[in-house]
Amino acid sequence: MLDLVVNHTSHLHPWFVESRSSRSNPKRQWYIWKDGRGPGNRVPNNWRNNFFGPAWTFDEETGQYYLHSFLKEQPDLNWDNPEVREAIADVIRFWLDRGVDGFRLDVPHIYCKDKYFRNNPPFYACERSKTSVPLSDRLLMSNIMKLLSLPELQKRKYNQHQPETHEVLKGFRSVFNSYSGITSVGEVITDDPSQLVSYYGRGNDELHMNFYFELLHCRWTAGAFKRCVDRWEASLPPEAWPAYAFSNHDVIRTASRYDRGGKGWKRARMLVLMLMTFRGSPFIYYGEEIAMKEVRLPREDLRDPIGVRWFPFHRGRDGCRTPMLWDNGPNGGFSKQQPWLPVSPEADTLNVSAQESDPDSHLNFFKQLIWLRKGLPALLGGRYESLTEGIPGEIYAYLRKHEKQNLLIALNFSSRKQEFVLSKSKGIKQLIISTDPDRKEIGRAGSITLEPEEGILVDLN
Repeated sequence: MLDLVVNHTSHLHPWFVESRSSRSNPKRQWYIWKDGRGPGNRVPNNWRNNFFGPAWTFDEETGQYYLHSFLKEQPDLNWDNPEVREAIADVIRFWLDRGVDGFRLDVPHIYCKDKYFRNNPPFYACERSKTSVPLSDRLLMSNIMKLLSLPELQKRKYNQHQPETHEVLKGFRSVFNSYSGITSVGEVITDDPSQLVSYYGRGNDELHMNFYFELLHCRWTAGAFKRCVDRWEASLPPEAWPAYAFSNHDVIRTASRYDRGGKGWKRARMLVLMLMTFRGSPFIYYGEEIAMKEVRLPREDLRDPIGVRWFPFHRGRDGCRTPMLWDNGPNGGFSKQQPWLPVSPEADTLNVSAQESDPDSHLNFFKQLIWLRKGLPALLGGRYESLTEGIPGEIYAYLRKHEKQNLLIALNFSSRKQEFVLSKSKGIKQLIISTDPDRKEIGRAGSITLEPEEGILVDLN
């Protein structure tokens, strides 16, 4: 799959070079240009970019402002222009003709803007959706970012999630459908499940899948994860296929995000078990296979504009973007040349080569679950059903139900042993796998005891 970034281009792209060359250039309307306001030639409106500062930059040569939702070096394309839509459709065909299997769409919710370019309201005017994840279920920093609408400090009402975007995505889907075996997944940012669902379209005529990013912000409690997944599953129409991930290039790695009292490794294994047993398609961020940790970089090594600007208050996202650790050789086996970012100081021991030879390693646990997923009908296409009756509050338990198979997944989020009885179960047949390498069996029929921070996959047939 290819990362399709078409909300914007580089300011050095030939299209933008032409666009900014003169107001009469044929590609002028391929980007969003506006006159300034008032005698002081102020910015066209109050929109701010997703990193810091105004979303408008003044071009001295042509005397107008251009819009950029991110850095000033990333001018936004004008998706109201049919020529832009057709040009990007040609880009998509270019890659499909070369055999890619699909696309991850970068920020499609930002493609189209309000046609009147109205000012965004301030952050305190934001209204939380009734279906949004409760603040008590989210990590503290996630709540701060959300409540203050950081970094813009305004409600992003008019510069994203515009209805015209769905027309664009329907056009993309028609191109996808003209090829066989193509899929797509959207990086749509919203805390409203109903809004996210809209990007599947009607009858799934827009994107094939959409990431549900609220999972990346859950507090480490069974209830938080259960409510988050239940909310998303209840929001999806029958034909929609979920996409799940616990990490990406914008958030702290899971082995560090949930590392309290040295429990990061155990908790990372629990997340792997969840990811590989949820309904839908699991997406693995590189390095999660070996439980790579966040790297704390000094200021001189930072490359992310956010970290460079806001250090030490915000170190940016470079800590989760350091090179993959392959072995204990130079640069972690990633490259013979100096990489863009420094290699983790744990590269000597935390690497693929070291874990391949350890049967109980995080890597081999991941491999086992991938092969299990390929072979178990309930994981491939079974329904999801969470359990509450007889389940302690510290345990998140759910079933994957298929006509040929019923599977139980139970995860203990506490630091104490937890026991529960499946009231409707006729007896446990088989332990398939546990996050605890030392566990070999379940115990007496019907009753299950979980060790602290342990998750299990059980066949109930």
